[in-house]
Amino acid sequence: MESVRFGIIGVGNIGTVHARYLLAGTVKDAQLTAVCDIDEKKHDAIRQIVGEKVDIFSNAHDMLRSGLIDAVIVATPHYDHPSLSILAMQNGIHTLCEKPAGVYTAQVQEMNACARECDVVFGIMYNQRPNPLYQKVKDLIDSGELGDIRRSNWIITNWYRSQSYYNSGGWRATWKGEGGGVLLNQDPHQLDLWQWLVGMPVRLRAFCQFGKHRQIEVEDEVTAYAEYANGATGVFITTVAETPGTNRLEIAGTRGKIVVEEGRLRFWRLRESEDAFNARWQNGFGEPECWEVILPVAAECSEHHVITANFCAAILRGEPLIAPGLEGIRGLTLSNAMHLSTWTDSWVDLPFDEQRFKQLLDERIAASVEKQVESRTLDASGTW
Repeated sequence: MESVRFGIIGVGNIGTVHARYLLAGTVKDAQLTAVCDIDEKKHDAIRQIVGEKVDIFSNAHDMLRSGLIDAVIVATPHYDHPSLSILAMQNGIHTLCEKPAGVYTAQVQEMNACARECDVVFGIMYNQRPNPLYQKVKDLIDSGELGDIRRSNWIITNWYRSQSYYNSGGWRATWKGEGGGVLLNQDPHQLDLWQWLVGMPVRLRAFCQFGKHRQIEVEDEVTAYAEYANGATGVFITTVAETPGTNRLEIAGTRGKIVVEEGRLRFWRLRESEDAFNARWQNGFGEPECWEVILPVAAECSEHHVITANFCAAILRGEPLIAPGLEGIRGLTLSNAMHLSTWTDSWVDLPFDEQRFKQLLDERIAASVEKQVESRTLDASGTW
């Protein structure tokens, strides 16, 4: 195989993004040969985007068995990610799934089990992982430069969404349509990065506010507190209703502190570790000497095509994946646990009770109401 022939399942906003860079040849090892969308009323508009050489299907099973593709990008609504990924892998198709991996971890467990059995490459579209800012943070942590992690705080409130955004689709911000709000839609990347950098907590307590600022069923504001096996703590704060918003990640360790904000990484390094200083210092007030270190970091980049190019390299040359699909369950575990903590008004230990979570989610799905909105069409620019 000299290049990877791609299909896309779901040609909405994000599916169109993938189609455009594949058609533009941005990923040299890839070509777009087919797309699939169940809404046949959209096919004429999709044809204007993909051109005449790309086959259009209305049934995913037909596309997966057409012989036209080697790999697929699953870009459908969240609930369908696991089932379509499983279908693709069972048909021998390399699978790159959009985030989140699913809505609840039990269904993602099934997807991961299938991935382990099938001889295909399985990735997830965590396109923030290649960002040089977070790559450098991970390097500082993994190399021991930061020492033992004591605390992490992430304030991620620059997800502003107006009521008109939620009114643009009857499925938006409903338990039945999306299975969650800001945690499932806006924060999967940050939840993945949080655990990728500092690890998974052993328990957490969360306070999700449902429809606090917007007329929606799901959460639009969250504050969560996490505890880790080594005694470290973490706080995660997010909302869609704050402007101007903040995106600030702060990680403190025994050898210094990292702050990522406004596209910049700052690192304050202690000349000696805090615990070593504390053990020897006998003069009351005092702190270890601290330097702000200028680190070489490449320009910020979080383009989707970077993950797709790496996915192709894994297929063609066996290169390691930046974002293995099997790891998609971790960030979802955090969001599920935050919901469960709020619903039960209690601490949640990890791993959590998946059956109890699914029961409480199903109760909300049963009471979910799809909003009535005006019908819209996909224009030639790929915008609804």
